[in-house]
Amino acid sequence: MAGGNERSMRALKEVWKRAENSLCADCGKPDPDWASSTLGVFICLSCSGIHRNIPSISKVKSLKMDHWDDAQVQFLAKHGNAVTKATYEAHIPIYYYQPTYNDCQVLREQWIRAKYERKEFTEPGKQLPYSDGVKEGILWKRGRDSGQFLPRKFLLSEREGCLKYFTKQDAKEPKINVKIDVINATFQPEKIGNPNGLQITYLKDNKTRNIFVYHESGKEVVDWFNAIRSVQFHYLKVAFPIASDNEIKNRLTRNFLKEGYMEKTGPKQREAFKKRWFTLDHRRLMYFKDPLDAFAKGEVFVGSRENGYSVQKGLPSGTQGNFSWHYGITIVTPDREYLFTCETETDQLEWIKAFTSVINQAMTPQEYASKCLDAVSFPS
Repeated sequence: MAGGNERSMRALKEVWKRAENSLCADCGKPDPDWASSTLGVFICLSCSGIHRNIPSISKVKSLKMDHWDDAQVQFLAKHGNAVTKATYEAHIPIYYYQPTYNDCQVLREQWIRAKYERKEFTEPGKQLPYSDGVKEGILWKRGRDSGQFLPRKFLLSEREGCLKYFTKQDAKEPKINVKIDVINATFQPEKIGNPNGLQITYLKDNKTRNIFVYHESGKEVVDWFNAIRSVQFHYLKVAFPIASDNEIKNRLTRNFLKEGYMEKTGPKQREAFKKRWFTLDHRRLMYFKDPLDAFAKGEVFVGSRENGYSVQKGLPSGTQGNFSWHYGITIVTPDREYLFTCETETDQLEWIKAFTSVINQAMTPQEYASKCLDAVSFPS
C-alpha cells in the first residue's frame, strides 16, 4: 500500500513539474499547489477557494497535503493546464478582460465561473451578455454631493458610441452622455466599500470625472465592465483601421498605476503640507480631498525623461513648508518642482517606482497633445 502511495506521489510530482502547470490556470500566479480532480487544472490557493464554491463543477485538493489515488493522478496527467485551457478558453473575445492574481475577487470569480460553469468560451460565435453592442440596466450610483448610492438606469450603445445614465427610470434625457473613447473603468472594491464596486472615469473639459457604481450581482457588474470594453474595442477598430487587435486591446480599460495618500504643498513651497488622496493614471497625477470625490482638485502631467521630467527621493534642502510625514518625493518638470511626503518608506519607494515607470516611457503624439495639463498647478 505504501509503495502504491509513493508511486502515485512520484507520478503526481512529474505531472506537477510540467512547464504548462507552473502557473495557476486561472490567474497566472506562479507555483500553484492545488489542483482540480474533475477539471484537471493546477491552480493557486486563492483560486481553489473560488472552485470550492462551485462543487458541482470542480473538486479541489491540495497537491501537498491531500491523498491522490492513481486514477486521479492519471486524470491530471491526461489533462493539465494546456489541454483544459484549449477547451475552456478556446474562443475568448479579444476584448474580454482576463484577470491576474493582482485583480480583485469579483473579477477572478466571474472569470472562473464564465469558463467552467457557464462555458462562455467553448464555442465560436456564442452570444454573450456583453457582446451585442448594447447594454441597459440598473447600477447603484454614488451621489456626487449626498454620497448615497441610489439606483440609476445606465445605457451603453455601440451604435451611438456612448454611455448614458438617467436619474429617473422614465427620463427621456440622460444626466450624462459620454463618448466611449474617453471612458475608463476599473474595479475599486476597497475604495467604494463594496466587493462589486466599479469606478467609471471619463474626460470632461480635459479633466477627469469619476462615477462610482456597484451591483449586487458580481456577474452583472463584470458583464458591464466587459460590455464597455467590447464597445470600446469595436469603436477603436473603426477609428484606427490599420491598428492590430492587440494594439487596440492595449488601449481599452486600464488599472491605475498607483493610488494612496500623500501630503502635498503649494507652488510657492512655503505652505503647510496637506494630506490628500492621489491617483496616478498613466501620465495624469490627480489629487482629491476624498478618495470618492467626483472631480480632482488638481492634475499634473507627468512627461518623459527625455522631455525634462524626473523623480527624486527626498525634498530639496531648505524646504520651508511644515509636514508631518518625512519620506519625501520631488517630481521635477520643465516648469517647476512638485513636493510630496509619504507616511512610510514603503509608500515612498512604491510611488517612486510608479513615477519612474511613467517617466522612462517615451511620449506618444497624443500625449504631446495633452501636455497642456502640465500647466495645471496644484492649488494650496
